[in-house]
Amino acid sequence: MSDEKYKKAAFIITKAGVLPTPVNKTLIDILKLQLTEDELDFINAFKRKTSQTMEQLKKSSKMPEAQILSFVKGLAKKGFIFNQPSSKGVMVYRLLPLLMVGAFEYLYMKKIEYNEMDKKLAKMFLDYFEETRDFIQGNYDQVLPIFEKMLPLDRTMPILADTVQGDEINLSVNEEIEVPEEVILPTQKVEELIEKFDDISVGHCFCRHHRDLLGKPCKHTDLRENCFTFGKSARYIAEQGFGRSISKEEALDIMKKSEDDGLVHKAFHPHSDISKVETSICNCCKDCCGTLEWWRMGIVALINSTNFLSQIDPDLCSGCGTCVEKCPVDAIELNDSDIAVVNAEYCFGCGVCAHFCPENAITLLEGMRKVYIPPPRLR
Repeated sequence: MSDEKYKKAAFIITKAGVLPTPVNKTLIDILKLQLTEDELDFINAFKRKTSQTMEQLKKSSKMPEAQILSFVKGLAKKGFIFNQPSSKGVMVYRLLPLLMVGAFEYLYMKKIEYNEMDKKLAKMFLDYFEETRDFIQGNYDQVLPIFEKMLPLDRTMPILADTVQGDEINLSVNEEIEVPEEVILPTQKVEELIEKFDDISVGHCFCRHHRDLLGKPCKHTDLRENCFTFGKSARYIAEQGFGRSISKEEALDIMKKSEDDGLVHKAFHPHSDISKVETSICNCCKDCCGTLEWWRMGIVALINSTNFLSQIDPDLCSGCGTCVEKCPVDAIELNDSDIAVVNAEYCFGCGVCAHFCPENAITLLEGMRKVYIPPPRLR
């Protein structure tokens, strides 16, 4: 009976996310370490609707308000319930998925102990990722249309600070990339984004934190506390202990250190709608970023919104290969003449290549576009 209850809750939790993931023994074992059986009964109230007001929850859970609030408090601390008021001031309780973005991310945003239980759980998550890969690959043709219909999971904000040499990255307009009139261009500069918010929280990079527990530390940076949330998401993070509130000045300082290490700013918007205000920014590297790693593993498509595209001047390129090494999506290679060339279908305009180019041979062309790369077929 216990396993059946966890299985039932697992289906409800997976349906709350955007990524097709399997319900299997590993997932159930993870939930057993995270949730009590009493909490499973409350999660069952979200089987038809993942976001509910208190009045709706009273009907769906058949519980009194005091009991609901007790469950909400406990599950919010575990990253399974988001409990912040809507833009209209109405308190809404939203069930979060395990992944993208949910309990896994919030668990590893906070500082945790490096004990045997934490390491065991980290290994269980890795096992689940690999089993999800097998599930996706085994149902590739059926899953691919789901990815094709998905909106961009995140938006790249390029490094627009000085390059290593101290010169500004040259931004020129690509006439072939046109921005539709109905598209509202979101904030492109990190400095301007930070200035928009009074509430800012920072937590650990959950991707690097998870890899640390697996004994696979990041090769690109020693930074860990550089995962940002804004507005009501920032208040949630601070209230639940997943991170801490910080000033705009500290946020900009951490962002600058992230850029110096060649990390990519990836912004997230509610429901992937770039016309809505940003909720968070990750600072991602090539080997740890979950979406990049899962794409390479064959778990998820790389779906990104960007306003930039790298362009390399062949007359200035020395063929040093720095951009090839730094590109987080392997969108650059050296041709037969040892000149770097960009694969426009893969480039998501992060500006890392331009930031590190010793010859200032790379510019960013401006124009909103969507990058879509299906997961590799491994079978």
